[in-house]
Amino acid sequence: QVQLVETGGGLVQAGGSLRLSCAASGRTLRNCAMGWFRPAPGKEREFVATISWNGGNTYYVDSVKGRFTISRDNAKNTGYLQMNSLKSEDTAIYYCAASKLLYTDYDVSSWNRIWDLGSVDWGQGTQVTVSS
Repeated sequence: QVQLVETGGGLVQAGGSLRLSCAASGRTLRNCAMGWFRPAPGKEREFVATISWNGGNTYYVDSVKGRFTISRDNAKNTGYLQMNSLKSEDTAIYYCAASKLLYTDYDVSSWNRIWDLGSVDWGQGTQVTVSS
């Protein structure tokens, strides 16, 4: 059974930082694209940061550029999202996603298409609350 587990969420003041982690059981996160998404008004989900299978390419939605950093440690089978300079509008449940396809590289706008093809595993999410 495939399971992705996100940790690291919590309550933080505006301007603060959090680091989210995503670990997997039942599958490897190596050699597949990964991403972090959150619900968004008027959308099913908004991918805020994504990373290619080898970590060579990263992509961000404009609202988090310069504040969030996505990374991965393939040796530990774990992905991360470093969130700095948090704003109240960042408050959301954050979910980790991993492509079922290997050697993949998708920008933030491509992930929902991949999702619709049934090619994504995702976790239960971790709550991030930013107080102003």
